[in-house]
Amino acid sequence: MESKYGTGGFFPKKRVSRSGVGKSEEKGWDGVAGWYDKLVGADGSDYHRNVILPAAMDLLAVREGEAVLDLCCGQGVLVRHLLAAGAERVLGVDASGKLIGAARQRYGGEKKAVFLRADACANGDWADGSYTAAACVMAVHDVPDLNGLICNIVAALKPGGRAAIVMMHPCFRIPKESHWGWDADQKVQYRRLDRYGKALEIGIQTRPGLGTAEGTVFYHRPLAELISTMGKAGLGITNCTELFSHRRSQIGPFSKAEHRAAEEFPLFLGLAAVKL
Repeated sequence: MESKYGTGGFFPKKRVSRSGVGKSEEKGWDGVAGWYDKLVGADGSDYHRNVILPAAMDLLAVREGEAVLDLCCGQGVLVRHLLAAGAERVLGVDASGKLIGAARQRYGGEKKAVFLRADACANGDWADGSYTAAACVMAVHDVPDLNGLICNIVAALKPGGRAAIVMMHPCFRIPKESHWGWDADQKVQYRRLDRYGKALEIGIQTRPGLGTAEGTVFYHRPLAELISTMGKAGLGITNCTELFSHRRSQIGPFSKAEHRAAEEFPLFLGLAAVKL
């Protein structure tokens, strides 16, 4: 499994997205909420704990007393870190009622954290220009309407407000279209890309082998599209970080090459931006 996504060539009968855009009966990740909550839980997956969440907090640089928006918050895995950093008010927004319910259950006694079920890509009163910082962690590639998502981040922020985005790296981690390969002559592990330059909708089966119809859609977009969309919406990028795996394989005939590849090909991309 790469990140939170399953593998396999299955395209789900019912596509779901973190934004909830589409038919009214489609409720974000409700269809896979149980699986996703077990995978991420209160503390995050291995990658969340060691790579994703530390990077998101570094990029966001939360200050004491700030109001922070956690867009596509899921079950609220980032919220504990935001509060610990001194956030005075946190709003978590997600289209999945089940994931919002899990977040409310975990933070039921925390008055500083409020969770709202809403479409992250559609106009909403919650994007009211009152936030000094906004985060979107591992969700940009889960929504079909990138421009709507980014515009809502801009609308939610005060002038000069900060945003942090962490996502699967669009240049190296494209489900079903990027793979590891082995060059026996050079004794190197390489990264093969089958497609990159066009936007793609990639169906993902979240639990392959179990015979379920649970699935999501991964929306790949070239890096230029992401950066241009942010700039046109009014976000100026101030920092970019490429995040590598912390994992290392056991010592063996391929471990040297595998370790080198882990240090050369990033898993995730992190962007910090400011509202212009």
